[in-house]
Amino acid sequence: MTKSGSTTYQSLAEEYQATHRAHWDSVFLRARSHKGLGRYYHQRLRDVFAFLVPPGRRILEIGSGSGDLLAGLAPALGVGIDFSCEAIKQAHIGHPECHFILADGHTLPLKGDFDVIILSDLLNDVFDVQSLLSEVRRLCHPGTRILINNYSRVWQLPLWLAEKTGAAKQNLLQNWLTPEDIRNILHLAGMEVIRHWLEIILPVDIPFLTAFSNKFLARIWPFCLLGLTNCYLTRPLADATPIKQQSTSILIPARNEAGNIPEVFKRLASANQTTELIFVEGHSTDDTWKVIQREVKKHPEFRCKVIQQIGIGKAEAVRAGFEQASGDILMILDGDLTVPPEYLERFRQALVKREGEFINGVRLVYPLPRESMQFLNFLGNKFFSLAFTWLLGQPIKDTLCGTKVLFRKDYERIAANRSYFGDFDPFGDFDLLFGAARLGLKIVDIPIRYQERTYGSTNISRYRHGALLLRMVIFAARRLKFI
Repeated sequence: MTKSGSTTYQSLAEEYQATHRAHWDSVFLRARSHKGLGRYYHQRLRDVFAFLVPPGRRILEIGSGSGDLLAGLAPALGVGIDFSCEAIKQAHIGHPECHFILADGHTLPLKGDFDVIILSDLLNDVFDVQSLLSEVRRLCHPGTRILINNYSRVWQLPLWLAEKTGAAKQNLLQNWLTPEDIRNILHLAGMEVIRHWLEIILPVDIPFLTAFSNKFLARIWPFCLLGLTNCYLTRPLADATPIKQQSTSILIPARNEAGNIPEVFKRLASANQTTELIFVEGHSTDDTWKVIQREVKKHPEFRCKVIQQIGIGKAEAVRAGFEQASGDILMILDGDLTVPPEYLERFRQALVKREGEFINGVRLVYPLPRESMQFLNFLGNKFFSLAFTWLLGQPIKDTLCGTKVLFRKDYERIAANRSYFGDFDPFGDFDLLFGAARLGLKIVDIPIRYQERTYGSTNISRYRHGALLLRMVIFAARRLKFI
């Protein structure tokens, strides 16, 4: 019975592939002389993917067709896979800088791994989606990003009509997978969705109207529900392998925190010898600088670095401190100790177990002490958490909690791409959050019990900084959302 079932499955697969190969060969032959109305659609997809994929990456595209999307992403190594002979011929001619292989995506003739793997308009047309995604998982390293797009079921009838009138490429019977189907099959294949969104509500190029519709209306409910294609930014789930020892650098920005510095050493006493403390003193009016120097001498068991800040603002302090960090993992612990240092191990565990790649503290889950956050500050944090969840496409409950943790290699990538946003953030929180979102890092919130200050007063100006955050929302919308 098993043998017969296996043979039946294999014969069905071979028949399916043969039929689809012949179909796509004929499609690409016709495309030499007739491009249809799909030119704008494919150009828009290239623009969207180029925003998510920095140049110079190792990129694999399965179902690469004529290779236009792959080549348009400027890869350091670009490899395209397609089972259509005619598609591979056209790709070789059109894009000799990339490598194109005639093969079936269910059995990829490749070893090694890639930084980015693209499945564009493919999953609706393959025989066995889970089998193909399992092959994709085999070619991933922990930081690989898999970009997927497939037609939305909302467009099933319009696309059928477009095919019948010759306005779009003729397709064979499609799978029409829902977002829930995609998430489920990705999970079965060892991957997870970081972001899901819809693109392109107007797939033909009409001056002004098309750009306005697809850059702005497509981001706003209910127009976003009309998107032609579902897009997914995904990553491989962690393997069940032992956690390697990772060294840690804890950055402690301190301005007017003299009374809290001794407590830092006391409460971090359990930190192991691979932990480095980096104090960045920021032009204090009390004796914070002297206290830091005194306490460092009293605690030789800690590996410490001490910096006096040249510029102003927490963002500059974070950058100055991280430039001096030697640890594999970078942590921020504000010198006011309103985030208990005892929570840092939870942040570290979440990172090394790859539950997330950017670990963000959340103060708004547990009840807040009466004096720890005033009511207007609380409302402001709630508003900005909703705004930035929408902007970044990932749940962000608290944007201004000072404690954030990430790998140094990812921080270096954020710093290398900082020019895209510019120097706009005096806090440092949004510089990191925006950068992490732009790189497609998985952001995970960890709830903490926020504490009242026991020394000093806050350096935050509620109204001035609140107005600045509103300007940042608008700025981020232009740079991250309406693209």
